[in-house]
Amino acid sequence: MRIPIFQADAFTSNLFGGNPAAVCPLTEWLPDEVMQKIAIENNLAETAFFVKTDGGYKLRWFTPEYEIDLCGHATLASAHILFTELAYGGDEIHFETVKAGILHVKRDGDRYTMDFPSRPPIPIDAPVGLTEALSDKQPVEVLRSRDYFIVYESEDEIRDISPDFFALSKMDTVGVIVTAPGKDVDFVSRFFAPGAGIPEDPVTGSAHCNLIPYWAKKLGKDKLHAYQLSSRKGELWCELKGDRVLMSGNVVTFLSGEIISPL
Repeated sequence: MRIPIFQADAFTSNLFGGNPAAVCPLTEWLPDEVMQKIAIENNLAETAFFVKTDGGYKLRWFTPEYEIDLCGHATLASAHILFTELAYGGDEIHFETVKAGILHVKRDGDRYTMDFPSRPPIPIDAPVGLTEALSDKQPVEVLRSRDYFIVYESEDEIRDISPDFFALSKMDTVGVIVTAPGKDVDFVSRFFAPGAGIPEDPVTGSAHCNLIPYWAKKLGKDKLHAYQLSSRKGELWCELKGDRVLMSGNVVTFLSGEIISPL
């Protein structure tokens, strides 16, 4: 059995930038353990698998450690592969997911816009060891949604963070978001998920489900421009629309090929 596989860099116009994701179009679902092994073998933050349905596609995402509930960059990459490599003829793709509902991706020139659920973070008391694992700087706020959400005063503080990944891997969330106002954009962020096998994720769409409602409220504006400050860097154009968030970005295809499966 041969399984098509693509790899694309999401939230960037430049090859080797943004966040790489593997994408595997399927005619039917593989066993979960096989999809997990493919994700481990790919050793990327996410491997996306999708199956065509009457109204769109069913979509699932796997980190090297486990299946995840929501992933932005691999959704963006999946839409890009459908539009550019698999001759999808419409202007909008509907992805059906188990835990995040229906996700929509529209094509607008060379940019794609995702429609995702808004997940505003809620203020909490920081758990023991969380902020100490990030920086000796005191954060402005500590909040939580799916992930811990730590706000600092400046972009420079975000750039300077050098996490204790072992300590962060023991936290009871998928990951940890750190964020601050940007110098040239509305806000900047980084995302760490060592417990999911991703020490630092280059660009994280799901984190922006938290970041967009937070910064829209703080800045008093619904349209926002953002950078994720990983070494690969990512750029997003964002909008808050009620209980939904829109995230736009570019994608570049890196490779296409086949997996030779033992099935």
